[in-house]
Amino acid sequence: MSRYPLVPIAVGVALTGALLVAPLATAAQTAPNIPVANVQAHLDQFQTIATNNGGNRAHGRPGYQASVNYVKGKLDAAGWTTSVKSFTYNGATGYNLIADWPGGNPDAIIMAGAHLDSVTAGPGINDNGTGSAGLLEVALAISAADLAPEKHIRFGWWGAEELGLIGSTNYVNSLPSTEKAKIDAYLNFDMIGSPNPGYFVYSASGQPAGSLELQQVLEGYFRSINVPTELTSVGGRSDHAAFARAGIPVGGTFTGAEGTKTSAQAQKWGGTAGQAYDACYHRSCDRTGNVNTAALDRNTDAIAHAVWTLAGEGGGGPDPDPRFENGTDVAIPDLTTVESPITVSGVSGNAPSDLAVQVSILHTYRGDVVVDLVAPDGTAYRLKNSSSSDSADNVIATYTVDASSETANGTWKLRVGDVARYDTGRIDSWALQF
Repeated sequence: MSRYPLVPIAVGVALTGALLVAPLATAAQTAPNIPVANVQAHLDQFQTIATNNGGNRAHGRPGYQASVNYVKGKLDAAGWTTSVKSFTYNGATGYNLIADWPGGNPDAIIMAGAHLDSVTAGPGINDNGTGSAGLLEVALAISAADLAPEKHIRFGWWGAEELGLIGSTNYVNSLPSTEKAKIDAYLNFDMIGSPNPGYFVYSASGQPAGSLELQQVLEGYFRSINVPTELTSVGGRSDHAAFARAGIPVGGTFTGAEGTKTSAQAQKWGGTAGQAYDACYHRSCDRTGNVNTAALDRNTDAIAHAVWTLAGEGGGGPDPDPRFENGTDVAIPDLTTVESPITVSGVSGNAPSDLAVQVSILHTYRGDVVVDLVAPDGTAYRLKNSSSSDSADNVIATYTVDASSETANGTWKLRVGDVARYDTGRIDSWALQF
């Protein structure tokens, strides 16, 4: 992960009614368990490469090119179509490795990436051998499954991330606007095996419309294995930033870098409170022993789950469950009630008994906030009450509503009221998943 300051990220245009994901996974589409031992074997190779090449895998150094060659060789043998894109930075040649899995709709691309370079101080096994190795092993699992996705799958391994996101920015900037428009989603995996790990999912707040779906897919996986997560705003510190600036929905997972684990997080996740998630961040001790195997295993499986879910499978599977989103900000002034609409169309019959309402409300005192879902006929369903003892920030949650008595088509509204003085906020985005 880059040490560089946050880079401003433009918010994409709201796509009310836009569908992002492919059909929900059937048994045939379920992602396989990714053996963590295989991922560790790739990390061993990255360590050997660094050891044999001056102790690092940094941009412009022989260890980086050897890392590219290793990953490319594995992908080529597994039937992926690879290309190496070169760029120049600081007087040295850098490389991005792009890999495409044959098949899928070329106008609807699910992309995932990880940076492959280290800092010059060390071999960079957690940062970011872990993301690179996890992504590689998922690519090999796709090959082993002979996956026939509905959407096209593309993976990227980026160069010179540690010098300021150079490789990924070069790649995105090199794409014509017509090619950028074909990328439906970009998932980023930068540090997924920190030794004192947190379980963080990239927040969709402030990101392009459609990012909430990626956040929910990743959160859903961790819920399925009973691992609690927290949302994190990675900002411009990793390779999703260039994709976000291009208006492409982004998401990802992260196990923490130089930040300190709190007591509450240690109770929730284990590990040691008061210590960094990765005390070897950007240091020579970021070696193979600097990886938490359980975190690496869970996050690699999360990559596989997200790719399988988002790309779907061709061959006449079930129709997708419709999802409608409004990503337009609506200010919530003090002691004021506001509404944000979503118009639903093309859905037959009534809404389901388990209508999912995905809400991202940014507010400085969530206890002041009352939230209702208003059906097209005006019926209000209470999602959240106010509470004077709830002093946390923000309301970022998914609520389930029995809306089976309501006609699905029509204009639904999220009604948010601020019922106490002093604090304010905004509706950042919300969505209905039928």
